[in-house]
Amino acid sequence: MVVRCEEVWREISNYLEGEVPAELSAAIEDHVRSCKRCAAVLDGTRNVVHLYGDERMLEVPLGFSHRLHRRLADNTQPNRRSFLGWMVAAAAAVIVVGAFEAARSASFGRAEPRSEHAQVGGVPPDMTVLVSDDGKTMHVAGCPFIHDRAHLRALVARQALREGYVPCVRCMKKYLASSLDDLSGDIEPQSFS
Repeated sequence: MVVRCEEVWREISNYLEGEVPAELSAAIEDHVRSCKRCAAVLDGTRNVVHLYGDERMLEVPLGFSHRLHRRLADNTQPNRRSFLGWMVAAAAAVIVVGAFEAARSASFGRAEPRSEHAQVGGVPPDMTVLVSDDGKTMHVAGCPFIHDRAHLRALVARQALREGYVPCVRCMKKYLASSLDDLSGDIEPQSFS
């Protein structure tokens, strides 16, 4: 069996530990006798293994272990300052969560507006409007901008607003606040029958 330099380098650690098959071991020995580079790699690796295997190589000073344990204990013991810091952080978290819960419970029972137009007023509360269950706007009968005509239902405007629907900017233009008139200023009022 003949081996190349790369194979010797890949197996050198196993060779030194005696964990290669006898045939490969003999081939590595033959190769090392004729290749100066691989012989140098083998000698260098053998020296490194020998040095790190010697327990005197990494001998620590007397008392080092005790000092290390004491220093670690000093650095890991919770002190009063860190305890107070955690308490302040916990109190702040409780206050923030409490504020969110208070705000949420204050708005509980009211339907959330489905769009920014929900704050408008002026639609007669007893006016009959059409809404779609998957939409968010209310329309007057005959509005050409109703999207889902198959699932329409009639409500009075007061109930539609309570459920979170908002007036259609196009068909209820005359009922909307002036800020919405600016938004839809290019749409001419239409009469629907």
